[in-house]
Amino acid sequence: MKRILPRHFFKVIALLATLTFITLAYWAFGANVIPNGVTPLTTEGQLRVKIAPGSNVNSVARQLIAQGVDTSVLKVQLVTRGLFQGSKLKAGVYDFAPGSSLATIVLKMGRGDSVRMSITLVEGSTFKQFKSMIDAQPELKKEARKWTSQQILTAIGAKETHPEGLFFPDTYLYEPGDTDLVIYQRAYKAMNKRLDDYWSKRPSDLPIKTPYDLLKLASIIEKETGHHEDRTLVSAVFNNRLKIGMKLQTDPTVIYGLGDRFDGNLRKKDLLTDGPYNTYTRYGLPPSPIAMPGKEALAAAIAPAKSTAVYFVAKGNGRSSFSETLVEHNRAVRQYQLGK
Repeated sequence: MKRILPRHFFKVIALLATLTFITLAYWAFGANVIPNGVTPLTTEGQLRVKIAPGSNVNSVARQLIAQGVDTSVLKVQLVTRGLFQGSKLKAGVYDFAPGSSLATIVLKMGRGDSVRMSITLVEGSTFKQFKSMIDAQPELKKEARKWTSQQILTAIGAKETHPEGLFFPDTYLYEPGDTDLVIYQRAYKAMNKRLDDYWSKRPSDLPIKTPYDLLKLASIIEKETGHHEDRTLVSAVFNNRLKIGMKLQTDPTVIYGLGDRFDGNLRKKDLLTDGPYNTYTRYGLPPSPIAMPGKEALAAAIAPAKSTAVYFVAKGNGRSSFSETLVEHNRAVRQYQLGK
């Protein structure tokens, strides 16, 4: 025998559903959930909240409440489920304007529309310049601000003892509150990945014998020219010199060795004074890279142009003149450097 429900049962259910929907709609779209008077944490009038990774709906609600959002766990549960966002809420740092509805907040977290900051490491930058940029980022937690370079390398698991050249030039995104070590780690891993990739493609007759030497050579190429058409030719000159045992004689290594003593003017005495980075007085590559090489310099280091040139001189227009003999080189120097 079938059980017959009261004839008003479905009407009651429909009425309850309607009332629930109206309440939910009020909470989601009508109610302001960021109270006036909340101390802004970013630009004027905004509230910034941070949601931890791995948070479920209930923990998201508690974090919102703890950071100044005027709501309740029940409201957040109803709105997230009503908007089908329960499994979509993403961790991150979010900015909300005063008067934001709970729907606005939930949908924003569902999209993962969190605050993103960025820092750009430019090709040819030194580690000192890179560290200064990181230290100047207001939204990063400065764990390594007062650390030595060796302490930073140890913290990110680097096996090298000198930081120069180990960080790949690129733009790195981060969230406010991330530590500065996050940037160091990402840039270090990115350089290792690039270096491994290029090293695996090297030709058999390359005179450099280790990936670290590739990094050294690429850093010199990076500092010697910013013109993409000249990079492989500059690489050819240095590869040719390494093959025949000729000194590299490149100014950027000497400048790097001078450090803070370099005043913008490279003098003859600087070229004659011996030191680890003086490639006018010493053979072979310097003891470390001299800057952070980009992908084009790395590519040029392993794929030099088919050229027998062993000299080059700047023309003064961003390009260089390349020569095979000293006689040709001296002629180019007189033309482009001395104006004769």
